[in-house]
Amino acid sequence: MTGRPAATVRPAVALDARLARTLPTGLLAALDREEEFPAGPLALLDDAGLPAHYVPAEYGGLLDDHEELLTLWRTLARRDLTLTVAHGKTYLGAAPVWIAGDEQQCRALAARILGGARVAWALSEPGHGADLLEGDTTAVREEDGWRLDGVKWPVNNATRGSHLTVLARTGRPGHPRGHSLLLVDKDALAPDSHRPLPKARTHGIRGVDISGIEFRGARVPADALLGPEGGGTETVLRALQLTRTLCAALSLGAGEQALRLTARFAAERIIQEKPLAARPHVRAVLARCAALLAATEAAAITGVRSAHALTGELSVVSAVVKSLAPTLVDGVIGELAEVLGSRSFLTEEYAGGAFQKIWRDHQIVAIFDGSTPVNRNALALQFPRLVRGFAAGTADPDGLAETAAAGTAPRPLDRSALALLSRSGCSTVQSLPALAQELEASRAPAALLAQVQALVTTADQLHWRLAEVGPAAHPAAEAYELAAAYELLYAAAAALRLWHANSARHAGEPLWQDALWIRAVLRELLVRLAVRLDREPPAAAGDDDLITDRLVEAVVRAAGDGTPVTPFGTPLATEDQT
Repeated sequence: MTGRPAATVRPAVALDARLARTLPTGLLAALDREEEFPAGPLALLDDAGLPAHYVPAEYGGLLDDHEELLTLWRTLARRDLTLTVAHGKTYLGAAPVWIAGDEQQCRALAARILGGARVAWALSEPGHGADLLEGDTTAVREEDGWRLDGVKWPVNNATRGSHLTVLARTGRPGHPRGHSLLLVDKDALAPDSHRPLPKARTHGIRGVDISGIEFRGARVPADALLGPEGGGTETVLRALQLTRTLCAALSLGAGEQALRLTARFAAERIIQEKPLAARPHVRAVLARCAALLAATEAAAITGVRSAHALTGELSVVSAVVKSLAPTLVDGVIGELAEVLGSRSFLTEEYAGGAFQKIWRDHQIVAIFDGSTPVNRNALALQFPRLVRGFAAGTADPDGLAETAAAGTAPRPLDRSALALLSRSGCSTVQSLPALAQELEASRAPAALLAQVQALVTTADQLHWRLAEVGPAAHPAAEAYELAAAYELLYAAAAALRLWHANSARHAGEPLWQDALWIRAVLRELLVRLAVRLDREPPAAAGDDDLITDRLVEAVVRAAGDGTPVTPFGTPLATEDQT
């Protein structure tokens, strides 16, 4: 096996082998057709010990490395996104408890999760969407606790979850400190004080319990309060920094599965005595999609490792990664669908209809934990800090070195260091000019150095544009376009640093030889940045066709033998390999 150190990927590799052995072919597709909750497969994940990865090590679990959790979810998502969303929601629901809960609350919930409990995160309300400050659900303090009234909908696992972290109004409507978080054990509520709302039918992830709950004078104990009264919104925003970054695993898994399916089809499909994979247009699509998936991977790995090493910057990083990953992968899946043609939407004929399920399921990822516009708005609010940080070259060298050391154990996560705004901006982007100088002094290929110089010039231009956007609670439309450009710049800077830090260790692997994957990534991202900034794209390198040919060769081979299709990916197990 190639890729990261065995200790880091071992849980994901073991999980993948177990799934290949125990999940019958076609079962998940059948459950999807019937819109049935995947109770049996979820039990397999419980038996495999996945819930322990949602519980911090200090409370008896295995969660001490968010890159490891990213890899586990990505491995699961490339087999089935529905299953990942249904099971992984427990981590999302528990994340605020690990941030704001006291020792007793954390240990009690940890024990329940390790015993199989499912936790939901009850934030959304009908009519309010992402506007958390306007929620109508109330928690009124009483002599022996709290009285809950209101509706939470839509909520993943609202009906099947045993616990909910509920955001409820305890103060003035619309006030930043007007809401609090309560950890609610449904089994402890009076039966007539709450009722489940029906499961909502969905276009994708059809089997997931997307439902709701109505509280009618539900009484919960005083110790259900998480953190200080009025601190609920702040805790939610801090927890979202972790969950948004990890959502990239869903996109990586879906994108990888779509690329494998399409590359295998293109290699096997013969038209006029020639495989599709030999045709220039198809090769260009496969190479482009492989490069964009690698760019997503680089941003995701850097993002989750930043949670440990650059924790104070996560308000920026999480917004970037959450917007970037589903946007790029939605585009990847759309392009691959054109190669597959009718097989991209047939429900049974090709690979059991796997591609059309991926396409449907992945569309929800952009909405999870704050939609793309919500995250770009959050990023735009920090433009002044990002401009100042880039101009000054502000960066944390130790944190950057740790984010680039993919596959190594990170420092413990200090959840108290999660901040609503980044005081230092974004080290990954702000260190780009210095990294370019470092590469100039190295033995990097000349063609790569030309791309790096173009990237630094583009970064300068983008930050001049960012400086022209005035601060506002509701930024103008141009700010959203510039936020999208910043996401691409972040992905490019993250990929370049990861390549530089890890290229010697991977020197013999096909995707790493002669800087293959990083050159392909920068080629695609520079073109997209030029479009966003209304600039002329950089001139094509003389060996562009060779880059495409070698990348397609590597991806087609990987799709056939199960080896990784991206620089930091893991092998795909099959039943006959387990």
